[in-house]
Amino acid sequence: MWFVRCVKQSELRTINMEKRKEEKAVEKIKMTTPLVEMDGDEMTRILWKMIKDELLLPYIDLKTEYYDLGLEYRNETNDQVTIDSAEATKKYGVAVKCATITPNAARMTEYNLKEMWKSPNGTIRAALDGTVFRAPILVKGIVPYVKNWTKPITIARHAYGDVYKNTEIKVPVAGKAELVFTAEDGTETRELIHNFKGSGILQGIHNTDESISSFARACFGYAIDTKQDLWFATKDTISKKYDHNFKDIFQEIYDAEYKDKFEELGIEYFYTLIDDAVARVIRSEGGFIWACKNYDGDVMSDMVATAYGDLSMMTSVLVSPSGVYEYEAAHGTVQRHYYKHLKGEETSTNSIATIFAWTGALRKRGELDGIDELVEFADKLEKACIKTVEDGKMTKSLSLISTCENPVILNSLEFIQAIRETLDTLLEK
Repeated sequence: MWFVRCVKQSELRTINMEKRKEEKAVEKIKMTTPLVEMDGDEMTRILWKMIKDELLLPYIDLKTEYYDLGLEYRNETNDQVTIDSAEATKKYGVAVKCATITPNAARMTEYNLKEMWKSPNGTIRAALDGTVFRAPILVKGIVPYVKNWTKPITIARHAYGDVYKNTEIKVPVAGKAELVFTAEDGTETRELIHNFKGSGILQGIHNTDESISSFARACFGYAIDTKQDLWFATKDTISKKYDHNFKDIFQEIYDAEYKDKFEELGIEYFYTLIDDAVARVIRSEGGFIWACKNYDGDVMSDMVATAYGDLSMMTSVLVSPSGVYEYEAAHGTVQRHYYKHLKGEETSTNSIATIFAWTGALRKRGELDGIDELVEFADKLEKACIKTVEDGKMTKSLSLISTCENPVILNSLEFIQAIRETLDTLLEK
């Protein structure tokens, strides 16, 4: 029955596509400044092209400076392409990024890599020294697993340092490990890490006061702009220097620069331990910003996204202190679906978060360049995504969590084409 229904839908879309060709072509929206476009890996790379072909190129005279961050080309260029894309983002001010692979040992073999390249996101975030803000996309009919979450929770993730810029050593034999800092004048500070009785591992991480300060100001500024409470959490009771430094810098900046404005708006800033924050978040109704260190934000944003319904329903934007924006989907490359795609099997992959990465970048480009039509188009494309799902047309993963009765389950391309049909209706209005 499902196969017959899909065939009919495909036939209908073919008719609609032919009708579009017969209709007078609508003048495309002109862009004046390029976006930096960072292509990616696996199934999201397949969706990337579908989105451009179906939802962007028919309506926009799209201008991008293209960088291929697919793992093969990163390997070919010794990851220089990732560095180049970050520099281009600084130049043009707005970027949109597809999901990419961060290789592990298995990927080293699969892709015959020269070395285990670092996370592209980590490289770009370090170059831009920004803060990542991630928020769920709310749709009627998709009820959060945490039933009292009636408002979105925005994760503000520090985007520099910690394990993403770490140095690691595999300890082969017994010996003494020390943390050593050598000042410019040659003086040394030493702290014993561990006396190894045998083999083990070591990891060194770092951060800078400058980056932590930028993180704090970005969070306070975003809270003021959106008029939301700001929570910040680390584990300063255990990490009495590293995490405590984050806590102290946040408090100093808040007291000196933002306290009066927060009180004027009636919003709150408070610090708590990360484990206490988790308990508070689960009991809350949402509607606030939760600021986290880099790794904490990585983990908690996935938890929040999943608890709201689906990892593919979360926006993500990196904001640098200099006002540079890089938009991306918060999820990965959907490896399992890609392997099915390679076998010629049908996939039903939700592309909404990737579409929202494009709309976020297009909207910001329109705002910066004063192109109202581009801003309006981005708004309508987002509405088309939400309306399509609320009308009962969705991918398999969304159908499993939707309260919609008898949803129409579409494959990856059909879902994007359904969004296009909705978009055309909204544009006509």
